[in-house]
Amino acid sequence: MKTVGIIGANGYTGSELVRLLAFHPEVSLGFLYSRSHPGTKISDGYPDLAAVCEMELTDRPEETDVLFLCLPHQESRNWLAQNPVKDETLVIDLGNDFRLDGNFGDRNFIYGLPEINKEQISGAKSIANPGCFATAIQLALLPLADKGLLNEVYTTGITGSTGAGQSLQATTHFTWRNDNISAYKTLTHQHVDEILQQLAASGSNEISLNFVPWRGDFARGIFTSSTIKTEAEFSDIEQWFNDFYAEAPFVTVSKKAIDLKQVVNTNRCVIQIEKQGNVMVVHSAIDNLLKGASGQAVQNMNIAMGWEENLGLNLKPAAF
Repeated sequence: MKTVGIIGANGYTGSELVRLLAFHPEVSLGFLYSRSHPGTKISDGYPDLAAVCEMELTDRPEETDVLFLCLPHQESRNWLAQNPVKDETLVIDLGNDFRLDGNFGDRNFIYGLPEINKEQISGAKSIANPGCFATAIQLALLPLADKGLLNEVYTTGITGSTGAGQSLQATTHFTWRNDNISAYKTLTHQHVDEILQQLAASGSNEISLNFVPWRGDFARGIFTSSTIKTEAEFSDIEQWFNDFYAEAPFVTVSKKAIDLKQVVNTNRCVIQIEKQGNVMVVHSAIDNLLKGASGQAVQNMNIAMGWEENLGLNLKPAAF
């Protein structure tokens, strides 16, 4: 059994990791770190974990085989600088500190999107988990980037309130979110650079991504729609997607219309392609806290450790 530590265990992604890892057959939870709630039980803040994990939160990290960093963006570098971690420890960062620049001392963080970087992730000791919107959008576009078909892309995407984190904000308050939708960070979302960097690495350098994210009136999930002009035949495009994801256990290309409930509470991504004339739309849906965060982090751990990729992640969606 490998021991696991979670830094920032009291946040949404940290508590989801507790839920997943409590049932993982190859790991045991070593410690749960929280600067804000040391001495309290994780189940005090998350009653759903009462029958799953009764560990106390601590502000004193310990040595473990695997370390997950679930800190606010731009805080992972500072934490690692102040809390040196032994070289043999597998570090998986769920923030955005190492997605664009993976260098930190002797560590070089691998971008942890398994569908394109599985070989590099295998055996790695430092992994930068992708962003939630970045995951959903890249999985919708990568097969097209592989064929050099991307130029001007227009994407809209809607996310649940958990994407904003646990801290209460004006735009996450129930009375504001309920029966309400709004756009935010139009054309300036922080995941755009991350997406473009990976698409360029896949062979498409001259891409313009025009991304409009929306806040949804639901708790979890992401649904994106990307519009691209192409003269390629629909049957060819469909085959490209099926071939690209043939060995990806968590990506499904659907012939039917997709919806968010197909993926909520799972580590899955479902994709649907539509085309009229020379205009194509690729829809993708994920759970922002699982395939967009904690589930993908466990998937990366499995690959890095040489375990089955889907270990501990065989989850059924919450359909109703």
